[in-house]
Amino acid sequence: MKNEGFTLRKRLRSFKFAGNGIRLLIAHEHNAWIHCFAAVCVTIAGCWLGLSTTEWIAVVFAIAMVLAAEAVNSSIEALADLVSPDYNEAIKRTKDLAAGAVLILAIGAAIVGLIIFVPKILAL
Repeated sequence: MKNEGFTLRKRLRSFKFAGNGIRLLIAHEHNAWIHCFAAVCVTIAGCWLGLSTTEWIAVVFAIAMVLAAEAVNSSIEALADLVSPDYNEAIKRTKDLAAGAVLILAIGAAIVGLIIFVPKILAL
């Protein structure tokens, strides 16, 4: 790929492409809907329970990591399906590994949520 230099127009265009990727993720990926629903619930609970700045940082980071992993997983699946529409053991393994990465992050996010929210709920 040829480097044609930095321009503001190109940077703004790259944000447009990234925004389209987020739109595609939310509009078409069912697992992303589940993650977004969980993120909304956690955000509402965080506002209601009055999370500290540090707790918000952990929650926002966890949400962002899960959604980013879901986007990467979805892109890997789309590309793998294009490259090999028929069953292929290597493609299956690749897709399973990508899905596993999302699951690891989702479990980590749930643990962060439990660490932050359980003591606050018990204190009510």
